Amino acid sequence: MDTTCSICQRHAPAEHYLCVACQYRLHTWLREIPQHLPLLQDLLRPGAGPAQRGGAGRAHSPLPVDIRVLDLLGPGHVVPWVDAHGDQTGGVPLEPLLYGWARYLASELPSVHRDAHGTVRVQPCTGPWSRRGADVPAWCGWLQAYLPYAARQSWAPAMYEQLEDAVHRIRRITHTRPRTKAMDAPCPGCSGFALQEREDELHISCTVCSVRLTREQYTDHRAVVMPGLVRTALLMQARRMSAA
Repeated sequence: MDTTCSICQRHAPAEHYLCVACQYRLHTWLREIPQHLPLLQDLLRPGAGPAQRGGAGRAHSPLPVDIRVLDLLGPGHVVPWVDAHGDQTGGVPLEPLLYGWARYLASELPSVHRDAHGTVRVQPCTGPWSRRGADVPAWCGWLQAYLPYAARQSWAPAMYEQLEDAVHRIRRITHTRPRTKAMDAPCPGCSGFALQEREDELHISCTVCSVRLTREQYTDHRAVVMPGLVRTALLMQARRMSAA
C-alpha cells in the first residue's frame, strides 16, 4: 500500500516516510555539506583589528572568531541545551549532529557476524563505524549509504528537518545557493515559461503552478512542443521582416 510523504505530502513508496524526491534532496544535502568545509574553516579566524576608541572603533576587543562558524564547526552535544532564558542562538554543530543520527540509526540495525565456530550471531550494533574516519565527510558518506533504510523509519522526517536547518545555516554564512537553470520549453500545466531545473531537486518544477517533471518527462514534452514553437517564431519573424 502506498503512503504519503511526511515532508511534502506527495506520493511515497509503500512503508516509506519520505518520497523519492525528498530522499534525493536529503542525499544532495549530505553530499553538499562537506563541500562547504574549506570555506567555513577559512572563515574560522580571529576578527580583524585591535580595540580602538573614538570614531567608528570599538571600546572593547572584537570577538576572536565568527560565532556562527564556530557554532557549526565547534564541539557540541547531539541535542541542544535547554534554553531556559531564551537567549541562545545557533544549533547543534555539524559533527555531533551527523554522528548523533548515525549512532541512532546504527542502534536500530542488527549486527550479523560469525563466531570462531562458524555460527551466525545476530545482535544489536554497538555503534556506527566508517572506514573514512569520524569527521563530517565520513558521517555524511555513512548516512548517504543508509538513506534507503532511514527513509522507512518514523524518525526520518526529524532527520530531514534537522539536516535542512543545518544546510540553511551553512548557506547563510557562505552566501551560496543551489544552481538553477531556466528551461526553454513551456510548462505543460500553466503554459508559462516557468520550468526550472535545480541541482538539489530530483524534478524539474514550475515556479508558477505545481507541475513537476522528471528529466525524461521533460525531454519527451520538449520534443513535442518545441518544433511548433520554433515554427511559430519563424513565421512571426518573417512577417515582421516583410512588413518592414
